Amino acid sequence: MIKSKKPLVIPGVYDAIGAKIAEKVGFNAMFQTGYGTSATLFGMPDYGFIGATETVDNARRISNAISVPLIVDSDTGYGNALSVWKLVKELEAAGAAGIFLEDQKWPKRCGHMQGKDVILQEEYTEKLGAAIDARENKDFIIVARTDSRATEGLDKAIERGLQNKKTGADAVFIEAPKSLDEMKRIGKEIKAPLVANMIEGGATPINSAETLSKIGFNIILYPLSVLFANTFATMNILQELKNTGTTSKYKQKVVNFDQFNNLVELDKFKKMETKYKFSKRK
Repeated sequence: MIKSKKPLVIPGVYDAIGAKIAEKVGFNAMFQTGYGTSATLFGMPDYGFIGATETVDNARRISNAISVPLIVDSDTGYGNALSVWKLVKELEAAGAAGIFLEDQKWPKRCGHMQGKDVILQEEYTEKLGAAIDARENKDFIIVARTDSRATEGLDKAIERGLQNKKTGADAVFIEAPKSLDEMKRIGKEIKAPLVANMIEGGATPINSAETLSKIGFNIILYPLSVLFANTFATMNILQELKNTGTTSKYKQKVVNFDQFNNLVELDKFKKMETKYKFSKRK
């Protein structure tokens, strides 16, 4: 899909039910967001609070719920090159189809926040090489992300992107370019599958998949749209419940009991229950 001329639009998910919805809607791949994982597991910002255990456990739950590829936000790999090697092994065993690996110093933070810093390129190259060596399946995708646009400028970020491609990354991700012109330059100078990160209210202007594809971006990521939309909906219905004591106003804006049970495949498990019921064998 990454090698296709057609842009691959990928939504961000952070739990199994969101992933099932994304698959039902028709997305062919999805992204496990670290920002969303931190927010939903701990109610805390993407500020270095989650580690390898939370990332792998969440990937296993999501992967088990879907049949399409899941690429996992693996932050910095949570340590050195050996930590990255172990993480890739664990994520592949958990059913993930790839990782995003970034070059921030720990504790990391969301790429669209202020105050980031990056490690030396030589150290990142070691970590990226460890990820490449660790994978068992050549189709396990390794996306090399650099956050150096904010700390060293666009020239250095492009240099890092080119080096990451040379090291063997399957796709290159320069986080948080500030304009479409900057993105055009990235697309012109780095001849590799490229990631465009579209965050509502983030540092990079949102553009259509068609526009981004034309300037060289193959992977169009919307990592936080589901989280932001769910937060908006939750705040609204809870405010209505608090103010009026009922949710009747939102009857047409929520799925009903039967619709949700269909989504989680209740009928399938009812049939399984009947098949394995002990009383049938008497």
